Parts: sequence; structure tokens; C-alpha cells
Amino acid sequence: MSLFTYVTISFLIALSLTSTHAATFEIRNQCPFTVWAAAVPGGGRRLDRGQTWIINVAAGTKQARIWARTKCTFDAAGRGRCETGDCNGVLQCKAFGQPPNTLAEYALNQFNNLDFFDISLVDGFNVPMDFSPTSGRCRGIRCTADINGQCPNELRAPGGCNNPCTVFKTDQYCCNSGSCSPTNFSRFFKQRCPDAYSYPKDDQTSTFTCPGGTNYRVVFCP
Repeated sequence: MSLFTYVTISFLIALSLTSTHAATFEIRNQCPFTVWAAAVPGGGRRLDRGQTWIINVAAGTKQARIWARTKCTFDAAGRGRCETGDCNGVLQCKAFGQPPNTLAEYALNQFNNLDFFDISLVDGFNVPMDFSPTSGRCRGIRCTADINGQCPNELRAPGGCNNPCTVFKTDQYCCNSGSCSPTNFSRFFKQRCPDAYSYPKDDQTSTFTCPGGTNYRVVFCP
């Protein structure tokens, strides 16, 4: 086998593996208002009602997030501010958003080549969300309760509902020491969105998997 043929075959194999395991995320706004979608990795984009944004994410990506920002204003250079989910005042997010914001979190091609994904309310809630596979045979998850309308007074914030860690900053709610239990506040979130993370140690009922190579859709206000 010539070196050229070997290199060509190796490249085609690598390309095949990459295309098999990379993931496409369709991010759709069905809210009756404009949101500024944010993704790390991915950046950000304004989405009016009914609009969609497609991002392609490399195999092996982890600690990734998608969320909605609300009531944003940006100048021509892409600098500004959002009421919820703001990421250092820029349209193209490179850092995570400020609470409160409903999070779609994921890690691709991890243990046993599985994707791990969840909806997290550990940073609070701003818009309802559905996070579902569009390929493969695995279930989707959603959080569509009226959490903003029912939010406890202590957790209310402009445009959303804070998680207690954001408000009180104590180990009881933030789990900084590595051990903590559900609280009345975390139960408020869990009762309304059983699929979602309600506090940092809420793993057993809040983490879901799909085979590596699955594609996904994130819908705001499904």
C-alpha cells in the first residue's frame, strides 16, 4: 500500500468517525417574544418567534450549555445587556450566562460512547424548555411549568425565578462541601419539573443518555 493510499484511507476513516459522532443541535424559539439564544460552544443569536438556529458540535465536547436570554439590547458591535442569561454583555457568548436561566446541558461521546444531557434549574428558571433527541431511540425531557408565576417570593427576580444558591449562597443550597440534601426550595422546582435538576446533587433522576452521534433539538416555550 502506498503512503498516499494509506494517508487517504486514514483520513476517510477519521472523517467518517467525526461525522458519525458529531452532533447537530436545532435551537428553536416558540415563545411569543424574542429571545437571544446562547450556546457554549456556539456563541449567540437573536431568535424571533418561530425562528431556528442550527449549531454543529464536535464529538467529545463536554460541559456545554444552551440557554435563552431575555429582554436584551445589543449595539452594532454586539455589545449590550440582557435581563436574564447575560454572558458578560456580548451577543456571542464565550462564558456561561448569569442566573436566572433555564439550562440545557450536555456532554457528547463520554463513558461507553454515550451522550449525557439534562435540563438544569440549578441556575434558576427564565423560560420553559424542551430538550429532545431528533435521532436515535431515547427519550426527551422538558420543563414547561409556570415557575415564574409561582416562584416563591424569596427567589423572585426580574424576568425569572432564582435558585436558592444564587440568593442565599450557603452550603445548604449550593452543596459546596460535596454533601447536601433536598430543601423546600429545591422541591418547589422538582415538583413542577420532575425531569430537571433541582439542586446540585439531584443526579439520579435528572441525567439522561443517548448513543453518541445523536442529534438534538432545544425548544424555548414548547
